[in-house]
Amino acid sequence: MPEDLGYLTLTTHATALRPLLGLTVLVVEDSRFASEAIRLLCIRSGARIRRADSLTAAHRHLQVYRPSVVVVDLGLPDGSGVDLIAELASETGPARPVLIATSGADGDGLAQAALAAGADEFLAKPICSVCAFQQTILKFLPEDMRPMGPRRLNEETVSPDRIALTEDLSHIDELLRSGLDALPYVAPFLQGLARLAGDPELETVSRKLTKAHMSGEGRRDAILATRAVIQTRLDVRELV
Repeated sequence: MPEDLGYLTLTTHATALRPLLGLTVLVVEDSRFASEAIRLLCIRSGARIRRADSLTAAHRHLQVYRPSVVVVDLGLPDGSGVDLIAELASETGPARPVLIATSGADGDGLAQAALAAGADEFLAKPICSVCAFQQTILKFLPEDMRPMGPRRLNEETVSPDRIALTEDLSHIDELLRSGLDALPYVAPFLQGLARLAGDPELETVSRKLTKAHMSGEGRRDAILATRAVIQTRLDVRELV
């Protein structure tokens, strides 16, 4: 299916068909698969997208320009997305972007922490609904930045490229091979990835990995079991 390039237009004001036209979305997300989902949502909505895969990369972007919207994953390789949210939420006036926190990990505490830090909204992964994505952002925009008149809701969902999923799984496998130190970062990363991929077996082993990490018991066995499931996914991709 050819990519929708309808967002490439000289029009810079929001329209009923492209309600986020004219906006720039910075997605701070380490998962290529999750980033691809947000990219497709932005294209369907008319928004430009920039990606940062860490807090460090996000700060480099923010030194150059101010996005209209920042979508922040809470579990990043060099720290918590909550810190970035708190930093951006402290800004006032037009410079303050709409702040959307996201995570695929279990636990209500993540959403509460993000909202307490100043996030406008928390969206649990997977984020695949065009309508939900648009509505979440639009309700926090100034009225003069929203499309005028009635608007038909877009009930479409997006499906990220599976090549990005393979890249994420290869990265996770490499981190798990490196040892126990990677668990605090890898366990929630894998949970969100499994949910977005719609992979129940992968989600099950990710939960067991998280439980082993939290309890400190059976961690090596959980790593081996997780890597075995990941390897079956990678082997299938190689055969396709």
